[in-house]
Amino acid sequence: MDSALLFLGSVAVISLSGVLMPGPVFAMTIACGFQDRWSGWKIALGHSIVEVPTIVAIFLGLSVFLKNDMVLGAIGLLGGVILIYMGYDVFRTRKEVVASCSTKTQSAFWAGVTTTAFNPGWLLWWATVGAALTATAVTFGWWMLPFFALVHITCDFLWEGFVGMTIFGTKGKWSSIWHQRVIAGSGALMIVFAILFVFDALQTLL
Repeated sequence: MDSALLFLGSVAVISLSGVLMPGPVFAMTIACGFQDRWSGWKIALGHSIVEVPTIVAIFLGLSVFLKNDMVLGAIGLLGGVILIYMGYDVFRTRKEVVASCSTKTQSAFWAGVTTTAFNPGWLLWWATVGAALTATAVTFGWWMLPFFALVHITCDFLWEGFVGMTIFGTKGKWSSIWHQRVIAGSGALMIVFAILFVFDALQTLL
C-alpha cells in the first residue's frame, strides 16, 4: 500500500512538472479566461476527454507505434500547422474577445480538445514519460490504472482552473488594451510553439 501511495505521489509531481510548463493549452486557457470564470475547468475537461483514451491506448500498445520517427514527424508537422492557425485565430480575434467577454460552454471545452489533440509536444510526453508511468502503474495491477489517470487529470484541472479563475478575477483591473495584449501574447505563444513543432518535424522527416 505504501509503495502504491508513493507511486501516485510521484505521478502527481511528474504530472505537475508537465502541466506547469507553458504550452498551447496554457495559452488558450489565458485567452478564454477573459471570457469565462470556469473556462479553465472546461478546457481541462476537453483535455481529459483526449487524454483518457490516450492512456488506454498506450496501455494497449500505442507507445510502440509512437516511437517511429516518421510517425512522430508527421504528427508534429500536421499538429504544428493546425496550432499555427489556431494561434493566429486567437491573435486575430483579440478585439472581439475583449468586447464580447462572453463565451459558450462548448467553445472552451472544444478549445481544450483541439489544443490537446493537435499538440505534438503533449503526444511526445505521453509516448515517453507518460508511457513509462503507465507501464509502472500496471505493475501494481489493472486496478491502479484508473487511479493513475485520476491523479494526473486532477493536476490538469487544478492548474487550468487556477489560471482561468485568476485571469477572470483580475481582468477588471486591466484596461481594454492590456486585455488585447495578453490575448495577443497567448496567440503568439501558441504560434511560437507550433513553429518549433514544425521545425522539429521537418528535421525528423528530411
